[in-house]
Amino acid sequence: MISISELHASYEGAEIIHGISADFPEGKITVLMGPNGCGKSTTLRSLLRMVPETSGSMTLNGQELEALAPQALARRIAYLPQSRNVPDITVERLVIHGRFPYLSYPRRYRREDWEKVTQALEWVGLTELRKRKMENLSGGQRQKAYLAMALAQDTEVILMDEPTTFLDIRNQFEMLDRSRALADGGKTVVMILHDFEAILRYADHVILMKDGQILTAGSAEQVLRSEEVRQAFGVKPCFFESEDGLHCYVRPEQAP
Repeated sequence: MISISELHASYEGAEIIHGISADFPEGKITVLMGPNGCGKSTTLRSLLRMVPETSGSMTLNGQELEALAPQALARRIAYLPQSRNVPDITVERLVIHGRFPYLSYPRRYRREDWEKVTQALEWVGLTELRKRKMENLSGGQRQKAYLAMALAQDTEVILMDEPTTFLDIRNQFEMLDRSRALADGGKTVVMILHDFEAILRYADHVILMKDGQILTAGSAEQVLRSEEVRQAFGVKPCFFESEDGLHCYVRPEQAP
């Protein structure tokens, strides 16, 4: 489990995160949600020590993240950023990058590294495309390739910044289903999502942020039904039951 306590994060002299505290449970999907610019991505990047002027306590299973060297940290936490360039390499060459934290310089790949690559590609369904250039893949296939790279990194924690962005509906569900499988397999999955229905369906734990602070946290249904959601987004979540469970859609608040 990841725990943060009184986390502050600043950039270029301006504080973005204002003393937040939260837990990210093992074997669960935790979703960070909130308006654009509220500090969700900064929170993820702080866990990777990618944000300057960060203070507060951040631990993974009781060990201070600050005490870990960068390579050791990369063996514990993998990160899928929202925006990435498309490198001029094959899929398998991208995925092998996930093994870098385990290699010394100069890098010499071992049999176990290529085995991890093969396993990751099989898991995301890209085995047949392993020799194809990244630039020749669809958006959904590229996202799977980056997920495979994170899996090859073989970490206990995976952070995902809006992993469904730019994906069509089918690939959105596939990405979220695979995230569910990762959590069910024991990994700590932390992701940023905006879709209320997806949050209700997939999240075990939700943290709602605004202006660099946590407004509320709890189960998906608890948070989505809270008054704080209406305050943060200016929308009214509406719920209905069907044969496959509870669903949520939103509509704008009525003008006064």
